Amino acid sequence: MGEVRPGGQFRPLDDSDPKDVAGYRLAARLGSGGMGTVYLSYTPGGHPIALKTIRPELSEDPEFRRRFRQEVRAAQRVQGLYTAPVIDHDTEGAQPWLATAYVAGPSLHSSVAEHGALPVPSVLLLLAGVAEALKVIHAAGIVHRDLKPSNVLLASDGPRVIDFGIARAADATALTGTGVSIGTPAFMSPEQAAGKPITPASDVFSLGQVAAYAGRGSSAYGDGPSHAVLYRVVHEKPDLSGLPDALRFIERCLAKDPQDRPSPEEVIALCQAASPGPLVQSGSWLPHAIGADITRRVSASAELLAARNKVAEAPTAAPAPMPPTAPVTQLDAQATGHATPPVHAAPTMHSGHAGPAAPPPQGPPSTPYPSRPTVPYPPQPGPHTVPIGLPTPYPQPPHVWHPQPQPRPLPVKPRRSAGSWIGIGVAVVFGLFWLGSCASVLKNIGNSEDSVNGSPGSGSNSANAKPLPDPKPVTYKGVDIPDGYLVQFADSPPKPVDGTAGSVWSGDLYYYEDEMGSGGDKIVLLNNAQEGSLKTCREETRYAEKVTLSQLSRGSQMCVHTSSGHISLVTFKGTAPASDPSDFVSVDLTIWRNAEEPSS
Repeated sequence: MGEVRPGGQFRPLDDSDPKDVAGYRLAARLGSGGMGTVYLSYTPGGHPIALKTIRPELSEDPEFRRRFRQEVRAAQRVQGLYTAPVIDHDTEGAQPWLATAYVAGPSLHSSVAEHGALPVPSVLLLLAGVAEALKVIHAAGIVHRDLKPSNVLLASDGPRVIDFGIARAADATALTGTGVSIGTPAFMSPEQAAGKPITPASDVFSLGQVAAYAGRGSSAYGDGPSHAVLYRVVHEKPDLSGLPDALRFIERCLAKDPQDRPSPEEVIALCQAASPGPLVQSGSWLPHAIGADITRRVSASAELLAARNKVAEAPTAAPAPMPPTAPVTQLDAQATGHATPPVHAAPTMHSGHAGPAAPPPQGPPSTPYPSRPTVPYPPQPGPHTVPIGLPTPYPQPPHVWHPQPQPRPLPVKPRRSAGSWIGIGVAVVFGLFWLGSCASVLKNIGNSEDSVNGSPGSGSNSANAKPLPDPKPVTYKGVDIPDGYLVQFADSPPKPVDGTAGSVWSGDLYYYEDEMGSGGDKIVLLNNAQEGSLKTCREETRYAEKVTLSQLSRGSQMCVHTSSGHISLVTFKGTAPASDPSDFVSVDLTIWRNAEEPSS
């Protein structure tokens, strides 16, 4: 994950990189990883930001999007001194992204790889600062889950923790088993490596590993294949050889049992006790070589911004004059990246043209775009130049006004005579009389047939219709439907789809604000004495539009009929656990597709 090249120069964008994200012009690439790619950009006021675009594989997963929205909202509440605050975001677009304040400093990983282990005073300040960041992150209800040296940046006034909460969003997707690595094995906690529930104590374990890496220059559990590293994390003691004695308390953070680990507040107290003097973050808390690296990054960022502004302020060449007979069109604003000026602001004459000026075209005056100021157009040489206002920096070339040909009048249809209208009226009356006679005959025929079939007055023989054969049921276990999501029974397997844009009530089964319902408005809550079967669902007629969670308990069953003819037995399994900040219901689905005639 390279950030700055030797000499303080950022890695330039290549053809595979976007040039713009939601109006933010990208200046350089800061790095990339399993979650996405990070770019350097600037706010309109010139402040540098780090903009992270999410990988397409993750953005296509609805569960990731749901979790990503929740984590971004939670991250906005994190306002610590040792975290990079969220500046802007988009969780709903085709490619989600997140922008945070840019930290002009290398990561702990790259610094140790280039300069070796940090001195004890620097490690104590690093450890105390990251522990304070975790304290704020945990207070916002977030567990980082991926605290590692590359997610700790070294700024001139202390460390910064980044990417908190995003790993949780990816951890819940179906992609975690398809090659997307969430979390770094060498810095996972034993419970995370074993797939057990994650708590804030898991981040404290990772904090101990980060501190060991900073103090001894290598991981406490070594390198190698992931499965081998994870085995050592779960079953073996950490390797703290070469760690200075003043930092030996780090071993407490690496306890296998989460209950035996100190809290972030205790870690700060341990750092204060191990320090010979007060812990004070200042511009000299890091070795000189790393400080020089930070200075180069600050200079490189400033140079990029200056170069970008210089390009933006440079005047553009005047466009070539348009042929008089060519149609005038507006340029695509999105393709050019800026607002397009109106082509005809006012008529002008060719310089040196003899004779009186031609009359101007009639119509509403052209209005300049509000996003660019207007300045007087430079006077053209010649006696007949007319000054006009145009948006800068788009100079308007002289244009010859040609009078437009007047449209030809449409031909007037001849008026019908009174005799023609009388003849038409007679024909209409005769036609209506004939149609009424035909309808009466058809009605009598239908009534006679219905009498023979035993249902007088009815045009159908539905009493003799045979029921559809029983289709083969298909069962799907443990379907989690987030709040605002829906599932369609025709999908195999039924996959939750985001319906917060207004389509949630069109789903065959939806969950929205403590209510479960169906777009077909046919849902039946069975009582405990009823057997959940296709026969029961077909015989029940006491339909409702929805049920509330207060009506349900674990094991409750509902019959759902869809307008497309599918029937499903829904078994309620519960809601999200109290330790999970997300909101979803878990159900088992047994679906009989095409079990009845579709309804309109």
